[in-house]
Parts: sequence; structure tokens; C-alpha cells
Amino acid sequence: MRVFKALGLALLGTALAIGGAPAQEKTVKIATEGAYAPWNFTGAGGKLEGFEIDLANDLCARMKVKCEIVAQDWDGIIPALQAKKYDAIMAGMNITEKRLETINFSRPYASGPHGWGVLKGSPLEKLAGSGQRLSLDKDPEAAKKMIEEWKPLLKGKTVGTQSSTVNGQFLEKYLKDTIAIREYKTTEQHDLDLAAGRIDAIFAAHSSLKASTEKPEFKDMEIAGGAVSGDVLGRGVAVGLRKDDAELKTMFDKAIQSAIDDGTIQNLTQKWFKIDMTPQT
Repeated sequence: MRVFKALGLALLGTALAIGGAPAQEKTVKIATEGAYAPWNFTGAGGKLEGFEIDLANDLCARMKVKCEIVAQDWDGIIPALQAKKYDAIMAGMNITEKRLETINFSRPYASGPHGWGVLKGSPLEKLAGSGQRLSLDKDPEAAKKMIEEWKPLLKGKTVGTQSSTVNGQFLEKYLKDTIAIREYKTTEQHDLDLAAGRIDAIFAAHSSLKASTEKPEFKDMEIAGGAVSGDVLGRGVAVGLRKDDAELKTMFDKAIQSAIDDGTIQNLTQKWFKIDMTPQT
């Protein structure tokens, strides 16, 4: 009797495995920096929070996969993706030609300009172009003219930026003969040095600068001069993926487009940045 019972259970298990049991939910492991508010940051109790955490969970639901979100230091985030420690990167990473040599990207899920953070009362408050946003791709002559107009005020100044970012690449390409560039591991570190007067300005994404100016400890910081985008500053923020993960790219592309179409990305960017950063398609 026991033999027949065991055989029956085995056959039942086989039948369930073939078609009777629900398929196991796929897990997509996503890395974020956890130190780039409001895109991603580590909140109370070590919990990851921010725009990209909310968006990652939304995209995973659309893709019908389970999200596992982990923190990874910025300077090792691409090598660890290539080493297959996770499947994707969502860490405020812009699409650039240089990065495309190494990894692939989804379609953009957010887009915004870059510019200057200075202290109130600084001579750099008068940097040219206040209120303007110029693209080095769409209007290169006007953008480069504005950059040239920055140089007299910036000459000899020390500017902080996060290492291994498009912001540092911009400073190297357009202003390295005018300023001293000081690199930092995180944006918070250069914000603290600016507040302490150890550097004259920072160059970063406007979304990050705006978030910093709203913190009590950075109440004397403000955004100055014009805003720029394009060229080495990239084509928008997207999911970083391995080049051989074509299926996952397709899944993310469809989910992001759906989140754009139904207004989810507009709502999330309004929530976290107080502005609409939906990429223009």
C-alpha cells in the first residue's frame, strides 16, 4: 500500500511540475547607489528610498517579476553588473556614448539638466544664463556661448563634482583649463565641502541640487547660472543592463513606456523632484 501511495504522490508531483502548479516568479535584482537623494537614498533603519526605488517596484510589477533592490557603491556599480552580481542598475545613470561601449541601456525614464550650486553671497551667483536651459545637442552654439561667458567668473575657482559621472566629464571637456576640479565619492560629500567653504561651487544634476537646497544644513546653497544638457551629459537617465540581456531590455523598455503613457513617471517625478522629469519622446 505504501509503495502505491508513494508512486501516486510522485506522479502527482510530476503532473504539477508539468502544468498544474503556478510558475515560479522570476526575480530581477536591481542595484542602486543609495546615496543620491532624491533619486535613491538610505532612509531610516537602512531602508532604500527615493524616486528610483518607487519606480523600480512599479516597473517590476508591470513586468510581472519580483524586485530585489540592493545598494552598491557608485564607483563599482558597472563592474559589478558585468560580474553578474545583479541584473540591472537604476542609479541616476545617464546614457552616454562612453558607457554604451561597455553596457546597454533601456529607453530613458527621466531627463533633466545640469548646473551650478553655489553659496548665497558668492560672486558666482552672477554666472550667466540664470533661468535658461540649453542643449549642447540641439542648440550647441548658444550653449557653448554661455559656457564661455561662465569662464571669467570661474577662473581659478575650485569646483566639486561626483567622481565617475557625466558631471565630471563635462567639467573636463569644457572647463579644465579654467577651474580646479575636485572629485568626491558622493554628492553629499561635495555639498558638505561647499557649505563649509572648502570649495567655491559644485556642478551636478539640477534634481540633486534642488534636493540639497531644501535641506536645513544646506540652506545657504542655491542654484546659479544657466542649465545645460546633451553631449557628454547624456541622453537621459535609464536602466543599465548587460549587452547580452536583450530580453530584459525589451521588458524594461515596454514597462517604462507604459509608465510614461499612463502618467506614473510624471506623478513620481513630481512627488520626488517637484517638477515633471518625464523624458521627451
